Amino acid sequence: MDGPTANRLGEYLLARRGLVTPEQVGLAPGGNRRVTGLRREEVALLAGISLDYYLRLERGRDSNPSAQVLESLARVLQLDDVETEFLLGLGASRPSPRRRRPAERVPARLHQLLDTLELPAFVEGRHFDVLAANAIATAFSPRLTPGENRLRSLLLDAEEREFHDDWETATADAVASFRHTVGDDVTDTRAVEVVGELSMASARFRALWARQDVRRLAGNSTVVHHPSLGTMRMHREKFPVDGLLFVLYHPDADGESADKVRLLAAMASGHGGAGDVTDGSAGGRAVLGDRS
Repeated sequence: MDGPTANRLGEYLLARRGLVTPEQVGLAPGGNRRVTGLRREEVALLAGISLDYYLRLERGRDSNPSAQVLESLARVLQLDDVETEFLLGLGASRPSPRRRRPAERVPARLHQLLDTLELPAFVEGRHFDVLAANAIATAFSPRLTPGENRLRSLLLDAEEREFHDDWETATADAVASFRHTVGDDVTDTRAVEVVGELSMASARFRALWARQDVRRLAGNSTVVHHPSLGTMRMHREKFPVDGLLFVLYHPDADGESADKVRLLAAMASGHGGAGDVTDGSAGGRAVLGDRS
């Protein structure tokens, strides 16, 4: 994530045209192509705009195109609704100078809900920071601990990689969801911190971030490998609450995974409730989980 003067619209167009093959848009592939995706002139032709204008867009010389132009480009680049919305946002007015957002606080009622559930559950912030978690969630995965960052754990923690049955898909979905959540907001200091750290530390993150995939956060089903209990097939639900995300894992009612969740509850019974929450910033570890 670059500074406010970065050519974000052009970078997005460049990344996405590299993912569309000529065959996908009805063009002959040709035998002497230097690019794997579409050429600039092909995008311009298919979108009904001049090559000169498309070059200005991709090179950052025109950062305020019309919605009609962007929608035409979205059609050529085969963007879905979420990706098109993101592209339209890139053509909007530029943000104000960088700022640090107020600390995210978990409402007391969510702490109470976490403590009463007999399923792994946690609260996640805008930047995928774990803000609160019940003891069953921590028994399910030690990375579900207040102060951990879900994206960082997923990409940098070897145990987290072993935990996920399909780590490749999990990382692709997570990075695309993170881009959708933080959007084009280069003024968001925490987002810049996360992207900067992972860009330095993870080749997988760099490759995925360069693709500029965008997806909405959504629940799904997943298979994980618990170090003590073995394979568990779980459903993951995500509920937005007061700008935060309440995440809940649950198994099918009958079956081996349901038995293992009951074992998790027994393992966690002496661990207490959700812990205090830290902002994970270099400036300190302020408590975010406010029970008052």
